[in-house]
Amino acid sequence: MLLPVLSLRNIHKTFGGVVAIEDFSLDLHAGEIVALVGDNGAGKSTLVKIVSGVHPPSSGTMELDGRAVQFADATVARAQGIEVVYQDLALADLQPVYMNMFLGRELVRGPFKLLNRRRMIRETAELVEDLDVRIPSVRATVRDLSGGQRQGVAIARAMHWATKLILLDEPTAALGVAETAKVESIVQSLRARRIAVLIISHSLDQVFRLADRICVLRRGVQVGVRPTTETNKNEIVSMITGVR
Repeated sequence: MLLPVLSLRNIHKTFGGVVAIEDFSLDLHAGEIVALVGDNGAGKSTLVKIVSGVHPPSSGTMELDGRAVQFADATVARAQGIEVVYQDLALADLQPVYMNMFLGRELVRGPFKLLNRRRMIRETAELVEDLDVRIPSVRATVRDLSGGQRQGVAIARAMHWATKLILLDEPTAALGVAETAKVESIVQSLRARRIAVLIISHSLDQVFRLADRICVLRRGVQVGVRPTTETNKNEIVSMITGVR
């Protein structure tokens, strides 16, 4: 059996005297989409920040492809093939799409390290076409794009750099129905690329459309993990709320 892309074991996180994550364990496999659900304050975003190197765990272990890892910061996690798409997208509104794709990783050429715009434009165009991200042009300024187009660009950027895992924090929270469907289609395409996906979503309809498994957090405690085909919305709501 193939090793999980990421294994979390007994992850515990405190901030001063506040316990944010009690005892969390989960395996993420290549080509799998796992949804992380729970009410506000359940610890979902904290867990994403631990996996992405923003916060170190107070205790517990992480393994990447069976190898123990510790991320000193988010840059180290990104170098290991882990990318995050946050709700605010972290896009530079006044820059064109192709520059956003290479933000902080710009391609250069020659002894004077000039920006290799031609190659960045070409690679960005190939990726957005491959993922069917429908934008006017890769030269378009990000501020001129719709919410769904911006989200598509953010996911495409993560896809360009991720080799192991993409973390999605409420990727369609501010989108309409049609734009949500388009973003979900892009997320589903990550399966074929053998990328593991951990998605935070408050929409159980979306969770059941996208996820292979559902992991429930309640007040920092991991309540359980269910294969999507073996559960239903009523059970997941009961796990989230603690009311049966």
